This record gives sequence, C-alpha cells and structure tokens, in this order.
Amino acid sequence: MSHLDRGNVPVEYRAYLSNKLIFLLMGVTSTIVLLVVAVSLGPVRISVVETCRTLMAMDVSQQARTIILQIRLPQAFAAILAGAGLAGIGVTMQSILRNPLGSPFTLGMSNAAAFGAALAVMISGGGIMSGGGTGGLELHANQYITALSAFACCIAAAMVIIGIAKIRGSTPEVMVLTGIAIGSVFAAGTMFLQYFASDVQLAAMVFWTFGDVGRAGWNQIGLLAVIVPVSLAYFAANRWNYNAIDAGDETAMGLGVRVGRVRLVGMLLASVVTAAIVSILGIIGFVGLVCPHMARRFVGDDHRFLLPASCLLGAALLLASDTAARLMLSNHVLPVSVLTAFLGAPVFVYLIIRGYRR
Repeated sequence: MSHLDRGNVPVEYRAYLSNKLIFLLMGVTSTIVLLVVAVSLGPVRISVVETCRTLMAMDVSQQARTIILQIRLPQAFAAILAGAGLAGIGVTMQSILRNPLGSPFTLGMSNAAAFGAALAVMISGGGIMSGGGTGGLELHANQYITALSAFACCIAAAMVIIGIAKIRGSTPEVMVLTGIAIGSVFAAGTMFLQYFASDVQLAAMVFWTFGDVGRAGWNQIGLLAVIVPVSLAYFAANRWNYNAIDAGDETAMGLGVRVGRVRLVGMLLASVVTAAIVSILGIIGFVGLVCPHMARRFVGDDHRFLLPASCLLGAALLLASDTAARLMLSNHVLPVSVLTAFLGAPVFVYLIIRGYRR
C-alpha cells in the first residue's frame, strides 16, 4: 500500500496531476505579469508601481489614468480574450476534426471574413481609409458595418459547411474538404472585388486583414468577454466527449457519445467565436494552430488540462506579441498579426521536427 495515498489514489497519479496543475498556475501567473508589463510599456513609460495603483483604482496622475484605462488596458484585454479564444477553438477543432492542422481558420473562416469586409467597403464605404498622424492609415467611419459584414459572411460559411455535413454525414473529411472549397470561393470573391476597387478602397481592404487588437474599444471587449468565456465553458463541459473522439469515432460511440451532434455543435460554436474575433480585430493567424501543440508538449492530450493550458498560452503569446509589436518600431505600431505570423511559422516547424524525432 506504499504506492497508494488517502482514498486509494496512486501516488504516481497524484504527481501526474500536480505537474499539470503547476503548469496551469504558472500560466495564470505569467499572464498576469504580462498584463502589468504590457500596460506599463509604450511610447510613454509608466512605472509598474503606478500601473498597479491605477488598476487598483488608487490616486495617480490624470495622464497615467487616461493612457492606461482608455488605451492600453482595452488593448491588453482584447489580446487576452482573443488569444484564449483562438487557442481554445484550435484545441476543439483539432479534436473534432481529428486533424493536427485544425485551427479557427482551417475551414475558410478568415477568407469569408475578408470577403465580407471587402464587400462592405465596396458597397457602403465601410472602413474608408485616410492618412494617419503617424504616416500610416487609420480606419474610421462605418467600421461597424465592416465588422457586421465580416461576421455575417463567417456565419454564412459555417452554415454552408454544417449543412453539407448534415447531408453527407458529419465526418472530419467532409467538413475539412467543404471548408477548403468554401474558403477558395470566398478568396476568389475577395480578389474579384479588389480588382475593381479604387486605390483607397483597396487600401482599406488590405488594411482590414491586418489583425490588430488595438482596434477594440470597451464595447467590443464587452462583447468578446461574453462570447469567449461562454464558448470555452461549453468546450470544457464536453472535455470527456473530446477525449473519447480522440480515440476514434467508433470508440466514442461505444462510450455513448453522440459524435455527430458533438462535432456539429462544436463547429457551430467555434465558428461564432471565430467570426466575432475576426470581425472585430481582423485576421490573427497561427495562435490557434501553434498554442495547442505547444501545450500538448507540457500537459499531454487530456482535454481537462489541454484546453485551459492552451488558452493560457494563447493569451500570454498574443499579449506578449502585441507588446513587442508596439515597441519594435518607434514611429509606427506594427499589427500584431504580422509578428504572430513571423513567430508562428518557425515555432510550428520546430514542433513538427521535434515530434518526428520522438
């Protein structure tokens, strides 16, 4: 009985759980530290002490309060919510599609959103661009129309995929192949609109595709703060179903899992979250693809730990990337999607190589 503890739980299993819980605790701590650092750094440096005093609603200078509460804090919260949401969706899609390349954009959602934004620019003038004070471009006037159009096209693409899956059977192959086809159609539609767009409209279309968490204000963050946690809570509630599906559809059905329903509902909810994030912030790639694979190397494939670990990594990665993007160029703010793409591709290749060596 020396290898058993109270309640007849093996000591080895307790150590197994402890290691994963320690990693999750480290993830929470790292995200909080990064949040304080992100709010402190910028063109106007604010000390960590003053940042903490502002966050705790203590007396500080009006300038610090305005910079932190109106500019940097919304941007940091947007990065946390978007990073956690994209990573959580990536974990779920990789499971229900049984495809290691599953991500929020595997099924053409980014192409659908880009088409919706381009269509809004062409028809209603949504998101017309003008020269910014820093020599760049600024998005203003009817940006809500652009976001709604992008959201609607994302949902439309998801409905088409789910409809075909219900007709042909909700197998991973059908959903992936349908998503590829839908994505190609929307990409072609976007190129068609860009061909006939004016210079200003074309600039607006291209600029919109640059994912940037700085676009979100408190109203948009409030929307994400509802959609993302609710969706992640649903995914967490179905963690045992996803574990069963990872073992194969036949095994999952033998355990009583309604595989088709779990797959369709999961895809629908993932599409809604993806549509919300992309329509508000633009296209931010690789976070939903890389973070689940990074988390697997630390906590394994059990969704009880994989989902929260991936969300924490996604939040920390996007928050750190956005902070670095703001500080890299002194006269310009680099969109965070550019940095995540540069970082995500090499990291993903490295993970693949390490995996094959194992």
